Amino acid sequence: MNKLNHIAFIMDGNGRWGKKRKRGRNYGHLQGVKVVEKIVQSSLRLKIPIITFYVFSTENWKRPKAEVNFLFNLIGSYFKKEIKNVVKNGIKINILGRTSSFSTPLKKILKNTIKKTEKNKKLIVNLALNYGSKNEIKNAFNKLKGNRSLISESKITKHLYTGKLPDPDILIRTGGQKRLSNFMLWQLAYSELYFLDKLWPDFNSSDLRRIIKNYRSIRRNFGKI
Repeated sequence: MNKLNHIAFIMDGNGRWGKKRKRGRNYGHLQGVKVVEKIVQSSLRLKIPIITFYVFSTENWKRPKAEVNFLFNLIGSYFKKEIKNVVKNGIKINILGRTSSFSTPLKKILKNTIKKTEKNKKLIVNLALNYGSKNEIKNAFNKLKGNRSLISESKITKHLYTGKLPDPDILIRTGGQKRLSNFMLWQLAYSELYFLDKLWPDFNSSDLRRIIKNYRSIRRNFGKI
């Protein structure tokens, strides 16, 4: 039975889900947050150590400004309201990505969230915000270029945002697309990839358990026979 340490999610389809219901893209994002909460609770029950959500990519700045502002306000207001519950549930929050472009209030909220949850051990939740994998890898090389010793895979891994964490065992992408969209290109080298036609607001705990059951049963060779 395969050990499960880390599941990563590309939460695609929120906007399309909202538009299908004639409620707008932002309504889809609101429903998407509810699914994140359900998956976090399921992960706690299933004792999954680490989960990562691809929340906002470096390319998402190309979206309409009103939608971008809504997303950031949604993130900020959520942690202002729910920080006590996050701490109570033993959840540690990490941010993967560059937060320097965010507003001062949002940066303060995220910094406070990280500080208040840093000692929690039940579940690590990584939020990939203003995240781009190519940029992440480039930054890792820039940190190493002054080092006179040979660059190794382990040294590159150490300088990624996830340097102290195991790579994802599973990637789940909703929304019907079969691509990685500049997400964890280095870390997903040997991950099991699951692409679902369901839009993210329709994803549920039963889907998660079904994928985990499949993952437990497959043979993972990592290049061996």
